[in-house]
Amino acid sequence: MMRALFVAEKNDAAKSIAAILSRGASARRDSRSKYNKIYQFNASLLNESNCAVAVTSVAGHLLQHRFPDAYKSWTETPMASLFSAPVLKGVIVGMEPIRETLIEETRLSDVLVIWTDCDREGEGIGAEVASVCLSVKPNMPVYRARFSEITASAIWHAVNNLGRLDRRVVDAVECRSELDLRIGAAFTRLQTLHLRSFYK
Repeated sequence: MMRALFVAEKNDAAKSIAAILSRGASARRDSRSKYNKIYQFNASLLNESNCAVAVTSVAGHLLQHRFPDAYKSWTETPMASLFSAPVLKGVIVGMEPIRETLIEETRLSDVLVIWTDCDREGEGIGAEVASVCLSVKPNMPVYRARFSEITASAIWHAVNNLGRLDRRVVDAVECRSELDLRIGAAFTRLQTLHLRSFYK
């Protein structure tokens, strides 16, 4: 029996997707995050007559960019160095339980289907989910469900016409996030240190 992991962007979306695809017969269980449940059911999906599906969710972005600790000091770090400093990517504080759930469910699954919102940020969030799952199972197939609304017809059309994550969109989201970090950090430090000199 194939085991599929479906990941939506929010718990309400996961609940609705599971209700539609299970025809109202999904069972709910808790995950590591008290706000993100897991909805389970068996159905004829993904070209399998009996596919075991677990639908769960994240809560927006799971990962974020940050500078290494060596760049924490505002006074000792040259402002210009923030534009060439290495950038790390790690789990957002508070999102660890969601990451743990994804890791646990990936170990029990054969295929991953991303059900995040079909906009630029949703594509980026989907890529973050995929990176966590692939860290556990590097060869796991990853598919992207594309839908414009959570209705029965839209969800069934999406699951029957799965595609792939759009790497160009994902790269654009990554680039914007890194620029936000570099520019935001540089200007915040510059402005704060400059204004502080007026109030000494």
